[in-house]
Amino acid sequence: MKYGGREKVEDSIIKILRILGIGFFVVIVAFPFYWMIVSSLKTLEELLLTPANLGINPAKISFRAYREVLFDHGFLRYVSNSAYVSVLTVILSLTLAVIGGYAVTRLRFRGRAFMSYSILVIYMFPAIVLVIPLYVVFSGMGLRDSVHLLILVYLAQTLPVALYMLRSYFHSLPVEIEHAGLTDGCTRFGVIWRIVIPLSAPALASVALYTFMIAWNEFLFAFMFLDTPEKFTLSRGVVQLAGSVHLSKQLVMAASVLVTFPIVILFLLFERHLVRGLTAGAMKG
Repeated sequence: MKYGGREKVEDSIIKILRILGIGFFVVIVAFPFYWMIVSSLKTLEELLLTPANLGINPAKISFRAYREVLFDHGFLRYVSNSAYVSVLTVILSLTLAVIGGYAVTRLRFRGRAFMSYSILVIYMFPAIVLVIPLYVVFSGMGLRDSVHLLILVYLAQTLPVALYMLRSYFHSLPVEIEHAGLTDGCTRFGVIWRIVIPLSAPALASVALYTFMIAWNEFLFAFMFLDTPEKFTLSRGVVQLAGSVHLSKQLVMAASVLVTFPIVILFLLFERHLVRGLTAGAMKG
């Protein structure tokens, strides 16, 4: 009985420590985002008078910073540029990853094993190693300062992981269903469109969210390849805004919220699909 009571005490202590640990990390992660939102909603006078105040008076909430950032500093255009680049990158990455992942998983061809195991080789090189050679090559070819070049770079950056994730998920799909489709007269592309893609919805959602997050938040390549302000993405625009010494901190905070908020919303909406897609590929692939 005593031993059983001791076990219950130890379990209670472990639960309490787990809750405290989770709460600590939640605070660490959420505090910068909270401070960013609060600072963007305060007036300039309040920020200057009480810079260390973590609270906000509901009666003094001001959306002036968002209005100035969107319409006076060109961030409405930056939002559309980032959305265009991110959505097109997702479409291209998903299309190529589905075809490539299915080919590596189901078809037999020379070099299949090498291609299957070398998918992630490109991803092993950090972006900082690739950016200088790419900058020199694209500058020499006169291809810099283009959002379409940025899409090409992001595609090369996200496609290896997209291929790896979908390949692992395709391994978990029963081959018999595809054979039945081929027997009924479907072509390979018909099987992919009518059978594989509907069954792979969780994995496709995971890949799409991952690709969108990379393309939306990426800064290094956007900073190196884009020179014209009208072509800037959001991350590039935030850095340019932060470099303007005559601007107040609340404008930079408002711009940072515009960068972060869409990703948070997408993650909350597709969290279930993301977890299902990642765990299914990890357990069955």
